[in-house]
Amino acid sequence: MAQEIERKFKVVGEYKELAHNSMHLVQGYLASGRLTVRVRIADKGAWLTIKGASPDGGLSRYEFEQEIPLEDAKELMKLCEPGIIEKTRWLVRSGNHTFEVDEFFG
Repeated sequence: MAQEIERKFKVVGEYKELAHNSMHLVQGYLASGRLTVRVRIADKGAWLTIKGASPDGGLSRYEFEQEIPLEDAKELMKLCEPGIIEKTRWLVRSGNHTFEVDEFFG
């Protein structure tokens, strides 16, 4: 099973002109809590993701992700908890790293 390591920072200043790519994302949660189940549509692809609780105090957590048909994702969105998230993800290179900067809407 994959393990996710994620760090979040508030971005100050302009970053969009530094981005080499971007994508539109819509995501909703079928279940949230200790275990989360998310459906995400990104441009023309879709994924179902299950994330477990953090075993190490929040530094990482288990993640299972499976690509699913776009039409299935659209139907699953109808079952999501209130609060569908819509955002643009900007990909910004810095040296050997790529930062994913999310701009949220709504």
